[in-house]
Amino acid sequence: MLLAVVFIVAGAAKLADRAGSRKAVADFGVPSSLATPLATLLPLAELAVAAALIPASTAWWGALGALALLLLFVAGISINLARGRKPDCHCFGQLHSAPAGWRTLARNGALAAIAGFVLWEGRESAGPSTVGWLGALSAAQLAALIGGLVLLGLLGAQWWFLLNLLRQNGRLIVRLEAVEALAPGGAVASQNGTQRAGGLPVGEEAPPFALQGLYGETLTLGALRSPGKLVMLVFTDPNCGPCTVMLPKVGRWEEEHQEKLTIALVSRGGPQENRAKAQEHGVGNVLLQEDWEVSEAYRVDGTPSAVLITPEGKVASPVFGGEQDIEALLAHAVGERAQLPVEPPVAQPQAEGEPCPNCGKVHPNGHTQQEMPAGPKVGEPAPEVALPDLEGQTVELEDFRGEETMVLFWNPGCGFCQQMLPDLKAWEEDPPGDAPKLLVVSAGTEEANREQGLSSTMVLDQQFTAGRVFGATGTPSAVLVDAEGRIASEVAVGAPAVLGLAGASRAES
Repeated sequence: MLLAVVFIVAGAAKLADRAGSRKAVADFGVPSSLATPLATLLPLAELAVAAALIPASTAWWGALGALALLLLFVAGISINLARGRKPDCHCFGQLHSAPAGWRTLARNGALAAIAGFVLWEGRESAGPSTVGWLGALSAAQLAALIGGLVLLGLLGAQWWFLLNLLRQNGRLIVRLEAVEALAPGGAVASQNGTQRAGGLPVGEEAPPFALQGLYGETLTLGALRSPGKLVMLVFTDPNCGPCTVMLPKVGRWEEEHQEKLTIALVSRGGPQENRAKAQEHGVGNVLLQEDWEVSEAYRVDGTPSAVLITPEGKVASPVFGGEQDIEALLAHAVGERAQLPVEPPVAQPQAEGEPCPNCGKVHPNGHTQQEMPAGPKVGEPAPEVALPDLEGQTVELEDFRGEETMVLFWNPGCGFCQQMLPDLKAWEEDPPGDAPKLLVVSAGTEEANREQGLSSTMVLDQQFTAGRVFGATGTPSAVLVDAEGRIASEVAVGAPAVLGLAGASRAES
């Protein structure tokens, strides 16, 4: 009965969350081509085992199937633990999911022992029937039993609904923290009304610190920096639920990207509680601030959040909050440095009379980073754009002359771009009557951009050169160019502003 209940709950919960089950199977090292069918076949096998365990006549075979599945789980968990990995087991779907560890291994071992006991009893003596006693019940007793089961089912459904409601609210709170970093009051607004995420200005000297590690050592920002490698500071808290959920990923990131990136957790609390979590999830660099002094220095308003630091000790990105956006920031960090949508333009000196390499104009005293141009103003001619499309053919902005065009700066690795993608596709399918043409200027690989599924013209700009020339500082952002090739709007930053710009007519601009 115990084995049957466990396998019924596990199988039903996995079927109710097949996307999560597919991800869990892939995280355990199963090839992606097999992960999708296994995510469906595994819960069906668990339900079949549960059904076989109930009648006494098939209980032995059910126990054999249960033992085979449990040994398979034990082997998978053991292999990953031996490799230092702790993927999310997703054993009971959305009802309960936690990183696989020694407790998971022990639980599966105990259930395997129970299945082994039933097998040891033999095919003819597997025990009394689980349902045989129902025949001895009177009509009143049977009705009372059914009523009790219905009541328990309703209570279970109520608790399941409340649990998912609380989890949904938790995810909303995390997303709101990220949105607040972009909203008025938490954003840094420029003179033309555009906004960027919170944190220190990109390019500013990163505040130094000297913090205690998990074993009493002192760790500094200087010690974390090394030539050619970015540093990603991840701000967490031992009492933060979303932080705890993200820790297994942080451990994997450290292992997978150690040659390109140094990841350090800046946490609160004592060494003991942080040490336990760090050891469980394989997290190496953990720095302990006494209160919020380092968070305040970097203008971090919530956890989990992250910021990038250059090898030279400069701030390389705004602060991004929430697991999804931190993953997007990581994707930029481990790719080509020039693909970072938040990387500031770098001032390059030029001799007197030579054109500036950033804007093409001649400046008698050269350019400094603080004097970098913000892009052409409304009414000025748009900069020239000549970039390869996904087929390798050169596309120029001049090709769009005669029609109002929105130049959209994009990156498939940008979390904000991916949140906007469904709305952008809907706009493409049914644009307003006065909508401009769309030219997407994107970083990333040809394959990654094809997977976006956009029908508009898309060109590749790995160095974010066009974005800097137009005065864009991040993705997604956009600017309107009128039919005569003049700038017709300020740079719009963020999905709402870009979509608003896409729906605005030329007359309104």
